[in-house]
Amino acid sequence: MIKIFQYVFGVVYVTLDAISENCDSQRKPVTNGNRESGEYPYYGASGIVDYVNDYIFDGDYLLVSEDGANLLARSTPIAFSISGKNWVNNHAHVLKLDTYETRRYVEFFLNSIDLSTWITGGAQPKLNQQNLNKIRIPLPTQDEQKRIVSILDRFDTLCNDISSGLPAEIEACQKQYEYYRDKLLTFEVKAV
Repeated sequence: MIKIFQYVFGVVYVTLDAISENCDSQRKPVTNGNRESGEYPYYGASGIVDYVNDYIFDGDYLLVSEDGANLLARSTPIAFSISGKNWVNNHAHVLKLDTYETRRYVEFFLNSIDLSTWITGGAQPKLNQQNLNKIRIPLPTQDEQKRIVSILDRFDTLCNDISSGLPAEIEACQKQYEYYRDKLLTFEVKAV
């Protein structure tokens, strides 16, 4: 039905529960003292917390912070994609979406909006599953999602990837500057 509305209207507004499978019931928190070190990332609300010797998820997922001051402060992204074998604790919602483009599109969208309307709790901000499911997302066609994600992925690489983004460009400019500086300040000695 969503595809028909997209075909007719271009963009449809949907809630997260209409386009994703919520896997929160599979999460298992493990206290620091009970974790056995290993190779699999152990995720919390803001990213990797530890590495453990077992996994409960295997695949591509979108994690969304469930609680913590970061929901309001936004010092790190509140939505982030993960891939492969991993373990997720009960501080992040786990969403499974159909395609890479939809997952990344939703990730970019959630990181760009003010979530305060859906956050409860005073001392400890919380985005519960019920409120998460109420967030309306403008969902364009798959082709448009792919175009938007491609552009935003390139910007993300330019800004954050050490090997190919702005840091690499700055390093290249620095080398170019040093080359021309040395050329301009090197003089041929003329024989008299």
